[in-house]
Amino acid sequence: MKRIIIGITGGSGAIYGVRLLEALNGLGAETHLIISEWGEKTIQMETSYSLNQVKKMASVYHNVKNQAASVSSGSFRVDGMVIAPCSMKTLAGVATGLASDLVTRAADVMLKEGKRLILLTRESPLNLIHVRNMETVILAGAMVFPPMPAFYNKPQTIDDIVNHTVGRVLDQFGYDPDWVKRWGSGNRGQ
Repeated sequence: MKRIIIGITGGSGAIYGVRLLEALNGLGAETHLIISEWGEKTIQMETSYSLNQVKKMASVYHNVKNQAASVSSGSFRVDGMVIAPCSMKTLAGVATGLASDLVTRAADVMLKEGKRLILLTRESPLNLIHVRNMETVILAGAMVFPPMPAFYNKPQTIDDIVNHTVGRVLDQFGYDPDWVKRWGSGNRGQ
């Protein structure tokens, strides 16, 4: 069983983190959830889920202020972490090593331990500070994974777009969800 940390922060797109939790549950993974203060507000503003519903989706929920949580230690065995969405504030915290809350501390641990760290960064347009912070985290070992929609799969709904991105994130952990419409699987020219 894979063990994956999910961080949900205040960038628009809270549904990416929620959908990732749902998908990982269906795949039998153990999930450890951390939601920032602004992540909570974004869930409330952008989705039909309550905070309690989202928290209950996780195998374990950790309070963002609890720097003593298991996920804050390099000795905690984990396959990786996804921050979905990752606000520019969170990106800046990760890029500078400013572990001011449990999301950024857990991300810092992923980098120091050489574990997979995927950041679904949400902002547009980007300024030079954003780009440099992205460069810094990439050089440190993270993957910057903006949730850009694919159109070769002919999405019909917002859910189709969200699910495709979530499926591609799951690819990074060795999962192969059958609901991802992949390039070259009969999608071209139709």
